[in-house]
Amino acid sequence: MLRWRKATAAAAIVAAAATAALALTGCAADSAGSTAGGGTLTLGAIAAPTTYDVAGSEWGNRAPFYQAVYDTLLLATSEGTIEPFLASAYAYDETNTVLTLTIRDDVTFTDGSKLTADVVKQNLERFKSGTSPDAGYFAGIASIEAPDDTTVVITLTAPDPAMLNYLTRDPGLIASGEALADPESLATDPVGSGPYVLDTEATVTGTSYTYTKNPDYWNPDLQHYDNLVINVLGDPTAALNAIKAGEVNAIKLATNDNLAEVEGAGWTVNSNELDFQGLLLLDRAGTMNPALADVRVRQAINYAFDRPALLSALQNDHGTVTEQVFPETSAAFDASLDDTYSYDPEKAKELLKEAGYGDGLTIAMPSTPLLGANTFTLIAQQLADVGITAEYTDPGNNFIADLLAPKFPASFMALEQNPDWQLIQFMIAPNAIFNPFHYADPKVDEMIVTIQSGDEATQDETVKELNKYLVEQAWFAPFYRVQGSFPSDANTSVTMMPTNAYPAIYDIQPKG
Repeated sequence: MLRWRKATAAAAIVAAAATAALALTGCAADSAGSTAGGGTLTLGAIAAPTTYDVAGSEWGNRAPFYQAVYDTLLLATSEGTIEPFLASAYAYDETNTVLTLTIRDDVTFTDGSKLTADVVKQNLERFKSGTSPDAGYFAGIASIEAPDDTTVVITLTAPDPAMLNYLTRDPGLIASGEALADPESLATDPVGSGPYVLDTEATVTGTSYTYTKNPDYWNPDLQHYDNLVINVLGDPTAALNAIKAGEVNAIKLATNDNLAEVEGAGWTVNSNELDFQGLLLLDRAGTMNPALADVRVRQAINYAFDRPALLSALQNDHGTVTEQVFPETSAAFDASLDDTYSYDPEKAKELLKEAGYGDGLTIAMPSTPLLGANTFTLIAQQLADVGITAEYTDPGNNFIADLLAPKFPASFMALEQNPDWQLIQFMIAPNAIFNPFHYADPKVDEMIVTIQSGDEATQDETVKELNKYLVEQAWFAPFYRVQGSFPSDANTSVTMMPTNAYPAIYDIQPKG
């Protein structure tokens, strides 16, 4: 649900793609067998941070690297709520355009400097103008003021129902004010107020990151271990080998291909369903491919796919078939919409014929082995069965860049199902990053305005109406929500986040 003062948990807004294979070079997890805290927690991640400078930070699968050394202004919990953190209190005015944060006065950074409202202001302004792919989250901020040492006032140009969510993730990370003066050093040697401190001498950039417990941490209840190691293991075989060898305590898996072997090793598979996979039918105005401007063509594409068969073939049934981009946790979600387009090739052919494409059509799309070669083969086969030719081009490392340029009218993609307003701003609004043709529908735009400015009941009602309209108009062709898997060993307890690929490091604890 949309909330102004207590919103759903923050989501990471990232495209899901596996990273290149990286070998494990860190030490074995010496916390194995520990059940009373202390020791070392060794984690596996599929993507390394590109920088530790908060102005260029990211979230999703890179979140643990940042959570180890920095704190956020607000805290997203595994229960789906937003709680105070570095900001001990927060409230909007009656217009929902002025957000006032009360900043803690008992927090010290690892360089000995103090957390103040001015330091928060500097961090927020740097993020807004920085290089993070999420810098656009702050596009609606008109001003940031620090009238005293413990107060920050954020003024928005218009209501933003996702702002509290944003402050629980990378836009809300706060670095030392003194460290901000040397961004080049901050990029590799982070200075925050977080539960751990990066040991740069024991760290191998891109491969293995070692942290030691921050002895002066303001919130010691969140420090469950004396040391933390995060190894980058994007290759599924390397991840499985690390599990079998006991070289990690818990790990994010890039795929679900080896879950049987993981469970056979005595590990618990913790999971959530965060990403949906399917086709993005981006060129809805037909500027690049006129056929996609016809709703009947987009509906035909939806009828062309045998979603249960795709889930079985590509994900070994680890997921849930869906035809909507909003998640189950959303007020927009309607289970009945998942029966809108049952697999019906004949219906697809009829719609194509009605639209004037009875002899077939061709749709150019990008492909990449990082999202699975079999995926693109099966998509092409199912489209071909109804008379649509998928004309693939592999843009290499430019897959995302070319998709957003935009150079393709449609594409297979794996994207996170975010909380309502974030999802709207991510892939539905005319300026959304995954609406690269800036397609606008007057009915959709009217609903977006209502959702942005309405009260809670109006927001919930309207976002449900929006979801139904998007499914009927076939803006997308989702296949399924895929299971995200985070196995842990017998000595480690993990609580997953409902809307982030990687659990919070605070929610990974020794069993006892």
